[in-house]
Amino acid sequence: MPLLKYEQIAESLRRRVADGEFGPGDLLPSSRDLCEQWAVSRATAIKAMEVLRSDGLVVPHQGRGFAVTQVPVARPAGGRGSGTTRVQRGAPYRRLGVPEMLVPPSHVAEALGLAAGVRALHRARLVLTEEGGPHSHVVAWFPPAIADVCPRLHQNGPIAEGTTHYVRRVTGRLSVRGTDTTSVRLATSAEAELLQVKRPCAVAEVFHIAYDAAGGALICEEGVTPEGLWESVNNYSMNQGG
Repeated sequence: MPLLKYEQIAESLRRRVADGEFGPGDLLPSSRDLCEQWAVSRATAIKAMEVLRSDGLVVPHQGRGFAVTQVPVARPAGGRGSGTTRVQRGAPYRRLGVPEMLVPPSHVAEALGLAAGVRALHRARLVLTEEGGPHSHVVAWFPPAIADVCPRLHQNGPIAEGTTHYVRRVTGRLSVRGTDTTSVRLATSAEAELLQVKRPCAVAEVFHIAYDAAGGALICEEGVTPEGLWESVNNYSMNQGG
């Protein structure tokens, strides 16, 4: 499916950020410049910027436009559908450990279509609240077919364009379908310590899998958020026929 005009603009700007043309704190082209360059309406240019803002790549500056974020941001696991509004968009985060190839748990291996004992790329992060406290613990797993050709996934630093867009650019494989399974359980002792909560504490666990057009799994994420911080709002059309 071809990209819509605002998606093309967002993708072009994302690529320019990834290539280093715009660094942290730099202002991106104004909506007027984008209108002239792409021959689109101001509404289309603004929608492109909102896409980048939702991804956590840019932040608005009153009267100046949008600038590339200076603080690495990430999102909790799941909730990536076009009809879903996450209460929290991009948020500051802290990388936990270093990315490494590990044998995933059996349920993750099954989700990624891996045989027993096959290693996948493990990346973990702690998404933070605005006050700097823990919000969500997220573990991402990439199958070797992705990890082997995407060297930046093995680096500890942030990927300005976002991992999803980076994987798409390098491999040509686009996420077209996602599955989110949400369950509620009690936090383990390790999770309680990491999220700075007292046990017993309920947590929402989101198990997210993204698939390409051929049905191949591109990533599997497990996100754990303590009670009081997790919320999901779904926007959807309803039957108007009566």
